[in-house]
Amino acid sequence: MNILVSGSLAYDRIMDFPGKFVDHILPEKIHILNVCFVIEGMRENFGGTAGNVAYALSLLGEAPIVVATAGRDFGPYREWLHKNSLSTQHITLIQDELTAGAYITTDKADNQITAFNPGAMKFSAAFDFDTLNPRETVAIVSPGNLNDMINFPQVFKKKSIPYIFDPGQSLPALNSADLGKAIDGAWVLICNDYELQLTMNKTGLNSDKLLEKAEWLIVTRGEYGSIVMVKDNGIVKSTEILPIIPQRVCDPTGAGDAFRAGLLKGLVSGKDMVYSAKMGSVCAAYCVEVYGTQTYTFTLEAFDKRFTISFG
Repeated sequence: MNILVSGSLAYDRIMDFPGKFVDHILPEKIHILNVCFVIEGMRENFGGTAGNVAYALSLLGEAPIVVATAGRDFGPYREWLHKNSLSTQHITLIQDELTAGAYITTDKADNQITAFNPGAMKFSAAFDFDTLNPRETVAIVSPGNLNDMINFPQVFKKKSIPYIFDPGQSLPALNSADLGKAIDGAWVLICNDYELQLTMNKTGLNSDKLLEKAEWLIVTRGEYGSIVMVKDNGIVKSTEILPIIPQRVCDPTGAGDAFRAGLLKGLVSGKDMVYSAKMGSVCAAYCVEVYGTQTYTFTLEAFDKRFTISFG
């Protein structure tokens, strides 16, 4: 089964400030803000929605097709993907740009100041969808280039390729019309509880109406698990998926992408939506136990054992 993963590729550059921002920002001078925070080193991690989902799928024994853009500094990331048996054949290189990058500074009170350079993500990815057999393909549209997020769902519908629509952090940039068109015809609409509310506000549709557009609605709720919703004979049926208790909580960043990978693995393996969402929960638990979005690892045997202990 082909798994098409579209979204972003990015370098996450994480910096720690040994003090508190509040001690260096004068409220009465905020209109002429000019500060410099001396950091204690920097960690560079591989990230981006497409990269995170693809990495988790590789741990689950899959070889997804990554459709994204990257810049002239892509070399180390390319090597990392190859190391994890992931093809970079369909990643479009934009030589005049840098790969998208997030620069995140965190202080001792866990406040964050983030600067994001979209870089190559400003450009659409190139892919020949005619090379795919729709009956052997499933896709996920994750946050990334806005044109791709708008156009890819239309292509998938035209070619009868089932797709998961995951608007995520790109929701504020999507207008209501484009958002509604992308949701309409989706196999699964997936978002967290905050994003669901924002989606309802922008489209004017409640969860009941959204399930007239998308076949399934999955709402992730962090430490509270997730909810799988479907409309059956006009009645919305909800199934609550309990969270997996992590061995320790280090960093929730990327857990949502890990959840989506587990969900996809279950679906392409012939599991039902609820079972697949449980697989997503197990995968997400591994992610929150370490710092970084592609630094956790597990074997299939360990994954299955953890699933069995958690869900039977």
